[in-house]
Amino acid sequence: MAQRIALVDDDQNILASVSITLETEGFEIVTYTDGAEALRGLLADPVDLAVLDIKMPRMDGMELLQRLRVKSSLPVIFLTSKDDEVDELMGLRMGADDYIKKPFSQRLLIERIRAILRRGEAGRDGAPDLSDKALIRGELVMDPERHLCTWKGEPVNLTVTEFLLLQSLAQRPGHVKSRDQLIDAAYGEHIYVDDRTIDSHIKRLRKKFREVDTEFSDIETLYGVGYRYKDAG
Repeated sequence: MAQRIALVDDDQNILASVSITLETEGFEIVTYTDGAEALRGLLADPVDLAVLDIKMPRMDGMELLQRLRVKSSLPVIFLTSKDDEVDELMGLRMGADDYIKKPFSQRLLIERIRAILRRGEAGRDGAPDLSDKALIRGELVMDPERHLCTWKGEPVNLTVTEFLLLQSLAQRPGHVKSRDQLIDAAYGEHIYVDDRTIDSHIKRLRKKFREVDTEFSDIETLYGVGYRYKDAG
């Protein structure tokens, strides 16, 4: 049975083009053009994941997510044309699973959707076994097949972007990754993302790990160069 994705955006061109792309990938698509309509529809007829624009008439994406979270843990990806990190932080704090700025690569969106859906499936399965692709660096365990991340045995809930950034750093401990390299790892080539966005993601990564372990310091900053994962050796 095809997984169902809801697209919520007042831009008909985006709805049409993204719908075609996702249907080609085997998803079943439902679309809404404003937040109020989407709230009624998503509560009455749940889907597997929703992609929400932030700026919409009648009810914006932030309010829609807030109201959804009262009754639903539906995975959500935000789309926005706003270049405002406050919106990104608010969205993630309210329970968004990831955040992509317009204009965006549709291939990038598909990768984010599949990763979040895999994470949900792994959570339902509850299987303790790691996949063959699991990455273990001391106290850090990352399993991209299950979108699983733990530190000292405790789960660390990461967005897809945060997961990809950390994975890129942890794959080669001690090696410095520039912001451009991290942008390519998390967003793909030919996608423009401001350097400050990477800095914000790293800041949130550290905060999430320090909520599990106040002594966490394995993501190191090399000012003017980039970031690296501490080499345990």
